[in-house]
Amino acid sequence: METLIVEMNRILVAAVLAIVFAIVFINVVGRYGFSHSFAWVEEAARHLMILGAFAGAGLALREGRLVAIVAVVDMVPAPLAKPIRWIIVAIMFAFMATMMWLGIKFVEFGWNKQTMSTGMSRGIPYLSIPIGCGLFLVQLAFFARRFVAEEFEIDAVDLVQAKES
Repeated sequence: METLIVEMNRILVAAVLAIVFAIVFINVVGRYGFSHSFAWVEEAARHLMILGAFAGAGLALREGRLVAIVAVVDMVPAPLAKPIRWIIVAIMFAFMATMMWLGIKFVEFGWNKQTMSTGMSRGIPYLSIPIGCGLFLVQLAFFARRFVAEEFEIDAVDLVQAKES
């Protein structure tokens, strides 16, 4: 199940970034090649980039790519490191769960308002927040045990080795 969710998350992020690239490229070609650009591209690209960033945060977490402050954990005696790591996981969970809840409220707030260029409901792009935070929480659930057991560095090393192959 974890592998399926991770792969679907990666496909979502890759698709979003590919769409952003495609619409921006087409708009640049249209603007400079044919003196015509589409007004909606900037807005759509911005909203898609936000979705990509939120959806990719959980992947960055599991691959050890988020900024981590482990100096405190490294300075304390070994018996205290594990509880501190659990506290870090709890803080991340509480923060993202709060962000998801506030994101849902933000979607509800913007649902009856329209975006400037496309005229669609503002609630649709605002869905990036609860979707991304929900994906982060799922990735955190998969990652937490390995992080506390200090096994998470293996994932980052494996990732580097896979890229070099």
